[in-house]
Amino acid sequence: MPALPPHRVVVLALDGVVALDLGTPAQVFGAARVTDRTRLYAVTTCTAGARPVRSTGGFRVLPDHDLDALDTADTVIVPGIHEGPPLTAGTVDADVADALRAAHERGARIMSICTGAFVLAAAGLLDGRPATTHWAYAARFRRLHPGVRLDPEVLFVDDGPVLTSAGVAAGIDLCLHVIRTDHGSAVANRAARRCVVPPWRDGGQAQYIERPVPRATATGTAATREWARHRLHEPVALREMAAHARMSVRTFTRHFRSETGLSPAQWLLRQRIEHARVLLETTDLSVDRIARDAGFGTTAALRQHFHARVGVAPTAYRRAFRAPLGSGQVGLPA
Repeated sequence: MPALPPHRVVVLALDGVVALDLGTPAQVFGAARVTDRTRLYAVTTCTAGARPVRSTGGFRVLPDHDLDALDTADTVIVPGIHEGPPLTAGTVDADVADALRAAHERGARIMSICTGAFVLAAAGLLDGRPATTHWAYAARFRRLHPGVRLDPEVLFVDDGPVLTSAGVAAGIDLCLHVIRTDHGSAVANRAARRCVVPPWRDGGQAQYIERPVPRATATGTAATREWARHRLHEPVALREMAAHARMSVRTFTRHFRSETGLSPAQWLLRQRIEHARVLLETTDLSVDRIARDAGFGTTAALRQHFHARVGVAPTAYRRAFRAPLGSGQVGLPA
């Protein structure tokens, strides 16, 4: 079967674009490749009228494309901005709004990074939808767009054809999530490794809101988390984790939650689910064997926790993500 052309990602830059947000899609999606190094995504940048726009990095962006690029985009991404009518008045130029709505109506996936959500909301694409943006802009966003179900305490929101993310690094999290949805954990993990970032982050954005950063000490829980990751196939009790960290259970639990935003039990369950996902995607092991290897013990326990976390049964997940590349079947079944 001949290889399909790369998925076309178009980044729409507005004046005052956040420099890091602008570069994130090209960097992360550019790192997503199959084992033969074939690129899975092609990323281009456009502006209204192909005009130069200013960035927050003290340089101007000289795009190669105008809004016509959105006509053939498979995915459209709007990076964050630090100025302009979307932030001050909740409005966006009519030609930009029309181009975004047209892309959405013909089935393109629409994404925003950070305050790019203001642009999507101004174009009417977030009305009645769950969404997120940078927590520091939450009050302003709610004032300008009361019809959007804003949740500023998460890293990103996947609402099917429209996805939004929180500030800066959360754009990386969202891009990796999309790669994982499109092509599975193995491809997403390789892309993350190439970008030297974690494949996923534990906890939500709430842990980063106006809180002091814990002072790094030799008595943290990082070493114990790594120790536990290598023992997912075994029962790992809280007492054992605390003993490994040379702390009391109470002290360990307090440090653990401070560092991860989760209790040890919640964190361990997430690690087991993610390990089961990788095994379902990348091996032919039976579901019963995967249940044991991921530390659930029984198939029933795996099904219960997997469905609660991922939304589908393990077998349905495997059918969705084990489809051969180029077959056109990606993501979870409706």
